[in-house]
Amino acid sequence: MEVVLLPTPEDCGRVVADAVAGSVLAALGRGGSVVLGLATGSSPLLAYRELLRRHREEGLSFDGVQAFLLDEYVGLPAGHPESYREVIRRELTDELGLDPAVVHGPDGAAADPLQAAHDYEDRLLAAGPVAVQVLGIGANGHLGFNEPGSSLASRTRVKTLTEETRIDNARFFGDDVTAVPRHVITQGLGTILGAEHLVLVATGEAKAAAIAAAVEGPLTASCPASVLQLHRHVTLVVDEAAGAQLARADYYRYVLSHKLTDQGW
Repeated sequence: MEVVLLPTPEDCGRVVADAVAGSVLAALGRGGSVVLGLATGSSPLLAYRELLRRHREEGLSFDGVQAFLLDEYVGLPAGHPESYREVIRRELTDELGLDPAVVHGPDGAAADPLQAAHDYEDRLLAAGPVAVQVLGIGANGHLGFNEPGSSLASRTRVKTLTEETRIDNARFFGDDVTAVPRHVITQGLGTILGAEHLVLVATGEAKAAAIAAAVEGPLTASCPASVLQLHRHVTLVVDEAAGAQLARADYYRYVLSHKLTDQGW
């Protein structure tokens, strides 16, 4: 796991955009369609804005890319402004020029969400592997919507959100916790580990304990994000506030300052 400690959230956004663009362009260079894994929420927003800037001003192309979302609420009707399909459309994929037909997400409005989760896993496996998966992390260490206690080998399935997560997400629903769905369809931890490159971004002191547990704590279902320790290619990008509890912070800074010129992310 490469831990990248940076001064500001804006710095984090630029590095995440570098990592995502680099992995996508490398995969496109190998030919065929490329799968980009997208997370929603506040953590990746600055990176998405930087990717959009490069698309508009520098001609960064996403032709040949199809996108798969990490998760979706259960029970929100299609087109609901807080469904993750709508959020990612507004924040990224429409402005990147991606055809809605190549932007995929779990069907949280399905009559049978359990079957919808199985179907989504099958579609992702058929299209994959995911070249690069963007991730955030919850204050309780959740990855995707894999809450503490999730199997480290789990696949896409329906999960029940903790009240902590519902309270955290109420800000997207007018601070009305009762409007936040209790259930989601989420890629499992085992599913996430199938991506070729995982890029996690976290900013702010509220994420500091979760980042320290994920990076330096034991591998445990009590901190689902600790499963990142098992992956062969993780770029974890945090600002100083989110990295404040990392015991080996000085070493991570040392490694970054001595990174080989052609090493990339």
